[in-house]
Amino acid sequence: MTTKTNKPSTTFWIIGVLALLWNLMGVSAYLYQAFATEEMIAKLPEQQQAEFLIEHPAWLTALFALAVFGGFLGCILFLARKKMAYYLFFISGICATIQQIYLLTTLDTLSIVMPIMIIIICICLIWYSKKCIADGILK
Repeated sequence: MTTKTNKPSTTFWIIGVLALLWNLMGVSAYLYQAFATEEMIAKLPEQQQAEFLIEHPAWLTALFALAVFGGFLGCILFLARKKMAYYLFFISGICATIQQIYLLTTLDTLSIVMPIMIIIICICLIWYSKKCIADGILK
């Protein structure tokens, strides 16, 4: 009798590490937004300074936090090969999608690339983690 081990491929590890780096960028963006001082904001280019002056609703900030920290924790669990990563990616994806759709309605047409890219990456992480559960890689 043989036992089948579902060893992750190199692609699994590459996707996991890249997703972790991506989500770390999101966490750093959230922390910068949450804790930026007036001196830090003054050093930014004018357009970025203007973005800091926009008063966003509290629920949007909460979605931002849930999206980035959920994605970060999802990546940690993904690399640890835990099934819970899928659920965190799912919650993170929903939060990020709602947040990005709201932002798309308030941005000019030149600024749509990043929100669309964020939504696509969330969908890909949800799909790939679901596939890894089906393949027996995440348990």
